[in-house]
Amino acid sequence: MANTQSSNPHPSFEPGPILLMGAPGVGKGTQAKELVSLWTIPQISTGDLLRANVASGSALGQHARALMDAGHLVPDDLVNQMVELRLQEPDTTHGYILDGFPRTLAQAEWLDDKLAVGAHRLPLVAVSIRVAYTQLLRRITGRRICPVCGSIYNVYLQPPRQEGVCDLDGTLLQRRDDDSETVFEGRMRAYEAQTAPVVAHYQALGRLVEVDGEAALDAVTARVEQAVRHLRNA
Repeated sequence: MANTQSSNPHPSFEPGPILLMGAPGVGKGTQAKELVSLWTIPQISTGDLLRANVASGSALGQHARALMDAGHLVPDDLVNQMVELRLQEPDTTHGYILDGFPRTLAQAEWLDDKLAVGAHRLPLVAVSIRVAYTQLLRRITGRRICPVCGSIYNVYLQPPRQEGVCDLDGTLLQRRDDDSETVFEGRMRAYEAQTAPVVAHYQALGRLVEVDGEAALDAVTARVEQAVRHLRNA
């Protein structure tokens, strides 16, 4: 399953369920890992849940595999069931970070309903990381990867010492096909179309804060942490 680190049984601060939002390239995954370390709560990725269920051969996984093998998308209802089961595991007691869910308004409304009943104590709060479009484009299209050691560079922001060559082993760097401007523009359009209603939903509930993601890693982490604490104390 997804990250299953045990939560602190006596936390000084209970973060509860957190949704990190932001366009492709804003650094959600990096910030999620920082919060996992800070608060000892799990990161729950719907992609990981789907892969784990398929690999384990669970009933939900078998259903998902049959749909994917037939070329169909996995529907919200099936993803919701996987998430519901994951949230029943004991490491989620004091909080968790959601990655890739809720992605649509229907999923957000479903999750709100689930968190409003049973043993759940806190509602979901959302932090949206904001980075300018031109900066995101540079982060994505400038990315280069060493196929041998996996080192990642950026021709605009963190270039190798020698153009096109890995600093560590001298291997020629590669650019992934989906790091093109055309693919990025498509991902941005899809993100904005799906996520705008989710942003509006949590804004209307007073449970969303935007933070500036154009800073050093530690500074952005501090802003995200402050946003979560503010939302919990509001």
